Amino acid sequence: MPLKKSNKPSTMESTAPTAVDAIEAEQSSKMPSMGFGINKYTLICSILASTNSILLGYDIGVMSGAVLYIQENLNISSTQVEILVGSLNLLSLIGSLASGRTSDSIGRRYTTFLASTTFLIGALLMGLAPSYPLLLAGRMIAGVGVGYALMIAPVYTAELSPATSRGLLSSLPEIFITLGILLGYIINYALSGLSPHINWRIMLGLAGIPAVGVGLGVLTMPESPRWLVMKGKSEEAKKVLIKISANEIEAEERLRSITEAAAAAADVVVGGWHGQGVWKELLINPTKPIRRMLIAAIGINFFMQASGNDAVMYYSPEVFRAAGIHQKRHLFGVNVVMGVTKTCFVVLSALYLDRFGRRPLLVSGSSGMTVALALLGLGSKLMEKGKSRPKWGVVLSIVALCSEVALFSIGLGPITWVYTSEIFPNRIRAQGSSLATSVNRLVSGVVSMTFLSISKEITFGGMFLMLSGIMAVATIFFYFFLPETKGKSLEEMEILFQDEDINCKQHNNESNSKCLQIDDTF
Repeated sequence: MPLKKSNKPSTMESTAPTAVDAIEAEQSSKMPSMGFGINKYTLICSILASTNSILLGYDIGVMSGAVLYIQENLNISSTQVEILVGSLNLLSLIGSLASGRTSDSIGRRYTTFLASTTFLIGALLMGLAPSYPLLLAGRMIAGVGVGYALMIAPVYTAELSPATSRGLLSSLPEIFITLGILLGYIINYALSGLSPHINWRIMLGLAGIPAVGVGLGVLTMPESPRWLVMKGKSEEAKKVLIKISANEIEAEERLRSITEAAAAAADVVVGGWHGQGVWKELLINPTKPIRRMLIAAIGINFFMQASGNDAVMYYSPEVFRAAGIHQKRHLFGVNVVMGVTKTCFVVLSALYLDRFGRRPLLVSGSSGMTVALALLGLGSKLMEKGKSRPKWGVVLSIVALCSEVALFSIGLGPITWVYTSEIFPNRIRAQGSSLATSVNRLVSGVVSMTFLSISKEITFGGMFLMLSGIMAVATIFFYFFLPETKGKSLEEMEILFQDEDINCKQHNNESNSKCLQIDDTF
């Protein structure tokens, strides 16, 4: 993909800021640097929508420990363990693909309710499963619910949020995923003393409790104002905007901006619109900005899971066992430490995301992961060669793995959901996000279902060194193909990706000779 210089002006560049831009700029100047001062109603709605993500987090955390007892109780092979763990991720691919069209048809709010209901059915079946086939069926059903939840939560939150705080609010799904992981680790630790015939069933069945809470909470949420406008329900959209804006004047300006953007797609702004024609616009005949958006969204979702982070979280007891920690209670204790680390850093990233921007945190986090995974790989290799495992080697493995988790939580973890949900135009946001999220789920499933098998062939050390190389490639991709979106309204994204030089957007003080442009082939 060649790079070249260009001074060609963008054909879509606006000549003057809009009224809503002025309002959001004024809000930005008044906001404290860490993203506070957010409309309380917007915050509550964003939290309610994002709590759906705790379901995936809890499954990742609790399954890492429960699988040890499942294998012992049901006497299943390591291959069956990989299928059990990865099946949720693969089946979430179905939910992710379906979620875009579903949310365009019935709305963001009821899609969120559908996600929690589907996961509840799966969780109950897992907790009550008397055999491996029924346990696998429960995880498959839960996986569909997870697929719906992963797409809809950040999209709904992004469509409610003002540009000045969208980074923080759209990071909430990742925060709840992380909290779910930590909760799963704590439940593992607390129930590890029970009989292996009963503890894993309680561990998995408890996931139904947050699913019920999320389902009930969603019923109190308003519908997305942008979805309402696309359905031709401007009056209802205005009522929601009044609640989530600082005042009625701001609400009217935001409505005007949304309506003007929707007017460009007048053929779909009718009461009977259900998202038809979007796949053609995305995949068959995309414009240059949409093609760039799709590459950026698919790329960041691919690398999020190709980093192996989810698989490491699922199989962390196996990794630590290889490092010399054998007692289950100690394994779960280390997991809790890792969960606390992940939670602290994802919250820190969310608080500063609207101040520092997406690119700096993403590039620094992924480059740091490259180093952390390389150290973990080298440490694991050294541990494999010696008959005895020195304590310093165990400590190095734990520190390196916690560092990798922390750096993931600073960059890829929250920013993937933020970026995917904010870059697409209103008319294709749901289905564009669903396509990118389905790639996320597909890669996650493949990695989860092959992690142990590949590690047995090349050792954990070799696996971590390979993941380090993948993250080095990811860092280069993020630097060249992902423009900064901080402070931009959702309606401005098409202009941002239309710009001939997406890197010059962030460095407009540099001379044109230093600006890199991606060719028309992109």
